[in-house]
Formats: sequence, structure tokens, C-alpha cells
Amino acid sequence: MIIANNLTKSYGKLIALDNISVNCKKGECIILIGPNGSGKTTLIKCILGMAIADSGFITFNNKNISKDWAYRAAIGYMPQIGKYPEHMTIGQVLTMMKDIRNTDQPLDEDLIKSFKLDSLLNKRMGTLSGGTTQKVSAALAFLFNPAVLILDEPTAGLDPIASEILKEKILAEKDNGKLILVTSHILSDLDDLVTEVIYMQEGKLCFHQSIDKLREETGEEKLAKAIATVMLEKAN
Repeated sequence: MIIANNLTKSYGKLIALDNISVNCKKGECIILIGPNGSGKTTLIKCILGMAIADSGFITFNNKNISKDWAYRAAIGYMPQIGKYPEHMTIGQVLTMMKDIRNTDQPLDEDLIKSFKLDSLLNKRMGTLSGGTTQKVSAALAFLFNPAVLILDEPTAGLDPIASEILKEKILAEKDNGKLILVTSHILSDLDDLVTEVIYMQEGKLCFHQSIDKLREETGEEKLAKAIATVMLEKAN
């Protein structure tokens, strides 16, 4: 579905992506992890069309994204920190996004209802807590029923109940055949969701493999311990 081919991206002397190639298929929930500065954000920006690689290319459903920007309508993106006009209400933000998309396709308002945002539509964005702002970002990411979901630290700032609601929604969408890319430092939240792991460091791809294979090779059931085991082996 999304294939990155030999991506390289530099910012001055900093090599953010160093010949990265990954293949992300529908029906998978892939976690993209690595230390700060590993290139995760740059890779996501390239997929979203917010950054252009110096070399290499990305295809979406076998089409080069540099020649067909319409692919972005098939992506739902949840940023780590959502920024919205503070004077607008939740209801106005939702309406604005619906007007911008201007789609006749059925909307997915499950999270609006599950998070009870429909009872907060008159609340101004500038008055919301960080957790409620996260709920708005999550609801917007899923709203247009996209084929691909890119979620940046999705559970950060959410209370335990909201976190479980979101994880159940992610799992349901994966089971519906959607591709889900997640970046997160809270690996314990993702043990039941992740099917594949992409680990990056200093702009390089360290490994991309299924969680089942990772667990089999390391003998560890917990995602965090499995990844730690692999990285210690590579360091020795």
C-alpha cells in the first residue's frame, strides 16, 4: 500500500533519512519507533507530503505520490500535539473540516460519540485540557473513514478509559483491513495492537519485521523487552 524506496533526506549536514526502504501493507498495525532524532518524524512527513526526499520515492497504491497528491485524502493523521484556532468551538472545528473535505462518503463519528465530544460541541478549543484536545485530534483522524491512519503518540495525554476506547478503535480498523502507522514511546500500550515493528536510529533502518517473528527470535512476549533484546544484540 505504502512503499518507501531508498529515501534520503538531509537538512544541511544532518542526514535525517539514510537510504530508507520499507513496505507497509493494508491490514497491518505498524509501530515506528526509535530514539529522538532517529528520522521517524521525517519519514512520516515524507509520507504525508510535508517534506520532499532528496532522493528515492514513495508509492501509494503503486502510484508515485510526487505525481498524484490526491492520495492524501485517503490518510487520516493524528498529530502528537494538535493546534487549532483557540476561538473556535469543537463543533466549529468539526464543521470546518467537513466543509474542507467536502465529501459525500459516510463519516465515521464513532469516536465523537465514544469520547462524548457531542456533548462538548460549544466548548472553545482554547479552554480544553490537553487530553480533550487529543480526543478531538483522534476523532478528526478517523472521521473521514480513511484507508490509512497515521497516529503520532496517540495515547499520550489520554486518561485510561479514553486510551482503551482509542485502542479498541485502532484494533477494529486494523481488522477492517486498514493500514495503521503509529509512533509511540509508550510501548506497553501497544502490545495487543502491533503486528509489525519498524525501528530506526540515526536516520537508518535497523529492522522491519513482524511482532510474531520478533517474539520468536527473542523469546520475549512484551514488545518493549523484545525490541530491547534485539538492539542489545546488535550493539554487541
